[in-house]
Amino acid sequence: MAKKTKKIIVANWKMNPGTLHEAEEIFMGIKKETKGADAKVVICPPFVYMNELKRLFMKDRLSLGAQNVSHEAKGAFTGEISTEMLQTVGADYVIIGHSERRAMGESDELIAKKTAAALRAGLSVILCVGEKERDEQGAYLGLLKKQMSESLAGVPKRYAENLIVAYEPIWAIGKGNEAIDAHGLHQMTIFIRKHLIDIYKGVAASSVRIIYGGSVNPDNAGAMVHEGEVDGLLVGRESLSPERFGLIVKASAKK
Repeated sequence: MAKKTKKIIVANWKMNPGTLHEAEEIFMGIKKETKGADAKVVICPPFVYMNELKRLFMKDRLSLGAQNVSHEAKGAFTGEISTEMLQTVGADYVIIGHSERRAMGESDELIAKKTAAALRAGLSVILCVGEKERDEQGAYLGLLKKQMSESLAGVPKRYAENLIVAYEPIWAIGKGNEAIDAHGLHQMTIFIRKHLIDIYKGVAASSVRIIYGGSVNPDNAGAMVHEGEVDGLLVGRESLSPERFGLIVKASAKK
C-alpha cells in the first residue's frame, strides 16, 4: 500500500473552456466549492490560461498542473512547452501519456523521455496508463505491464516520490461510458502496485501514488477512492462544473 497522504484529485480541463473569463470563473468556483475539503486539488487548464490563474490560487490548498510537456529543454521545437516554462507560470504537476495524447501518436518511448525530464526538473508527474479494451484471456494485463515498464524506462527510482500513476482504462473514458466498478478497481490497484514493485522495488515502489480516471462523477467518487483503494482521482468533464467537482473532492476526502 502507498503511504497515507491526502487524496489527490486532479482536474483535467482538456481544451476547455473557450475564454479566459470562463476559466477564471470555473477556477474561482472550484476554489469555493473545495474549501475545507481534506484533499489535494490540482487544476490542469490549457497552458494559455495558467499564468492568469496563477494569481488566483492558494499554494497550500490548490495547485496548478499542465496537460503536456516537451522532453526538450529549449531550442527549435515549434509549438512545444518546456519544463522551465511550466514552472515559470506556476505549474507543480504535469499530466503525461494521457490516452488522448497516445491516440495522437505519442509512444511509450517518448512518454518515458517526458516523464524523466519533468521529474528531473522537480515537477510531479501524473503518468497515465490503461488498456483500450479487455479480453477474457487477460492479455490486456500483459499489455498494461508493458506500457508501464516502457513508459518508465530510464526513470530512476529516486524520483518515485514525485510520481503518480493514473490508471485510466480507455473503454471507461467519455460521455456515455461507465467507470470500472470499485471491486475491479481494487484488483487493478493491486496489480499496478505489484508491477511497480517489480520496476522499483521496496520503499521506492510504495511511495508512488496510484489514482483512477474514467467516467468519475459525484455518485461513484467515494466508492472509487475508498473501496477501490486508490490515492485519488483524475477527473475530466466533471471538473468543468465547480459544484459537481466539489462534490467529487468532498466524497473522496471523507474517511
